[in-house]
Amino acid sequence: MPALVPEPLVLIPTLLLGALLLAAGARRRALAPYAWLAVLALGRWITLSLTEAGRFVGYQHLADPLGSSAGLGVRWGLLALYGAVVLAGALRHRSDLAAKASALSLGQWVVVALLSVLLGATVSREVGVFLRELMTAAPILALQLLNLGLVLATATPQAVPQWVTGLLEPDEGAPRLWDRFALGWAAFVALLALGLGLGVYQAHPHVPDELGYLFHARYFARGLLYLPPLPVAESFNVDLMTFEPDRWYSPVPPGWPAVLSIGVRLGVPWLVNPVLAGLNILLAHLLVWRLTDRPTARFSTVLLALSPWPAFLAMSFMTHTWAFTCLLLAGVSVERLRTTGTLHWGLWGGAAIGMISLIRPLEGLAVALLMGLWSLGARGRGFRFAPSAVLTVATAAVAFLQLWYNRVLTGEARTFPLMQYFDRVYGPGVNDLGFGPDRGVGWALDPYPGHGLRDVVVNTNLNLTATNVELFGWGIGSLFFVWVLLARRRWTKLDGWMAAVLVMVIGVHALYYFSGGPDFGARYWYPILLPLVLLTARAVLDLRTALPRLPAAVLALSVISLGTFLPWRASDKYWHYRNMRPDVRTLAAALPLEGGLVFVRGDRHPDYASAAIYNSYDFSGADPVYVWDRDPALVPGVLGAFPGRSVWILEGPTITGDGFLVAAGPLSEREARLCQAEGRWPRCEGAS
Repeated sequence: MPALVPEPLVLIPTLLLGALLLAAGARRRALAPYAWLAVLALGRWITLSLTEAGRFVGYQHLADPLGSSAGLGVRWGLLALYGAVVLAGALRHRSDLAAKASALSLGQWVVVALLSVLLGATVSREVGVFLRELMTAAPILALQLLNLGLVLATATPQAVPQWVTGLLEPDEGAPRLWDRFALGWAAFVALLALGLGLGVYQAHPHVPDELGYLFHARYFARGLLYLPPLPVAESFNVDLMTFEPDRWYSPVPPGWPAVLSIGVRLGVPWLVNPVLAGLNILLAHLLVWRLTDRPTARFSTVLLALSPWPAFLAMSFMTHTWAFTCLLLAGVSVERLRTTGTLHWGLWGGAAIGMISLIRPLEGLAVALLMGLWSLGARGRGFRFAPSAVLTVATAAVAFLQLWYNRVLTGEARTFPLMQYFDRVYGPGVNDLGFGPDRGVGWALDPYPGHGLRDVVVNTNLNLTATNVELFGWGIGSLFFVWVLLARRRWTKLDGWMAAVLVMVIGVHALYYFSGGPDFGARYWYPILLPLVLLTARAVLDLRTALPRLPAAVLALSVISLGTFLPWRASDKYWHYRNMRPDVRTLAAALPLEGGLVFVRGDRHPDYASAAIYNSYDFSGADPVYVWDRDPALVPGVLGAFPGRSVWILEGPTITGDGFLVAAGPLSEREARLCQAEGRWPRCEGAS
């Protein structure tokens, strides 16, 4: 079933945005275009109300008109009403719309329409369902595009705010990192990500990977490479954790946990990604300005700052924001290396590339190849290839730290802890790159057994459609103007480099059997974020001669996304995503759990994982110890490992169907042992 939208958390921002747009139009004496923007926002909200997404793992789909419940009839009726309003407006302004549409030829419109429609829906296992969704999505996309056309057809020069006009004015000043314009947008992005992280994500991990990163960061913050063995390790088992007789550790690469450990040490791990997201705005603005000009840099910066994709990733504990920081640092450094030939830029760039390999090794490979090729354009003052050589050596020097780290944990420099983990848990070679019937661990989102060409096709569709949604959250599709640029064939050399980034990142990840899943969009493809933003900006600004108000209309699209798509995605998906909840943190503050031994009943994820993250693993203190109540037979061993503690039993969301509840406690150790011995566990007498 679709999420029940309209909900106040989504409807209220949409109505408020509509009211603000109408007020702005009245104040500027340009009511018509602003009224059409308000209609566009309502149309986007109606579309989202018919979209099935939800908090559990799965790709979003439009509700099937042939199989939808009766409760959706009102929403389909609202969509029909929206369509009638837009079509009536189009009939009235048909000559103006035709003039605006002439900016593209008929053949170019065919190319753009075909590519847009093909990405209008995520592939389904049933071909018929997929085709029906495409046929449903196409007219909705057309209505949103026609609505945008009405904004352009009715817009007058006074309708465009002065700040947008100033945004595109040329400036002879040199690009600089601490540009006041970029600083303002960087602060906006950092605060937005922080607000989402605290208000929606609740500073609590939701994806299994995040637990590994946080555990990793915690013992890194204590100066440790691994932790001493756990008593009754079976009762502390969480995903992505290697348990050995003499130690336990997280097998994930060390580059992100090392940086996250700074936040852990300061007591604010939830602040690290928002700060990095703000820094990324500064670096992206600087890099694009150096590669293009001030108007393109500023327009790209606003598009990036209003993009939901980086905002949602930055609210999480995932690796991608830090990897993107390193990518931008590498880009700025190599651009300086090419321009000045000064070798110290090669050291900085190589260090950044090497760090990416310590965060996301496959991304590191793609970035190393791209930056290496780009650096060949640098002119060394002595040796022709000196800049590239310095870049390569610096990259290798940092990347080789992984080999030392591998040797410490696995005993073999060429054996990665993560690959060893998958070999042990799922079977030898299942997580290797390449093709074959033995690839894959059998996850539900893996389209076919093994890895072959059909997997590549499906995974590419999954990631392209996710990017088309998450990049900007536009109702016309986030990649619409990339297709316009492609259809018009007005490519520059820089556009070619951006296309090379797209091809390299997508091509390298085609070697992997898994798409990355629906967590935070096409997250495996995250390095394509800036190229797509830049190509979008290039396409929009290139059309300014024929459509002078188009940049303002596109920025309005992003503002509408901020008021509709972002709150919808936040409330519909990421609030208690995957049923992960910080209830244990709340219970620990409300109940006398200090010094307690807390048994958590339910699945490993989300039930125990939601509690395990609050383990200090310094069992000598009075902090509660959370263990997984996976088997009553393990209870005596756990009680013996932590004698004298009061005992509590919690039931997790998969059992209660809601939040965590206290099933029993506080019990003495004797009462708990008696309850287990008599077979009454976990329904122990004396439960409060």
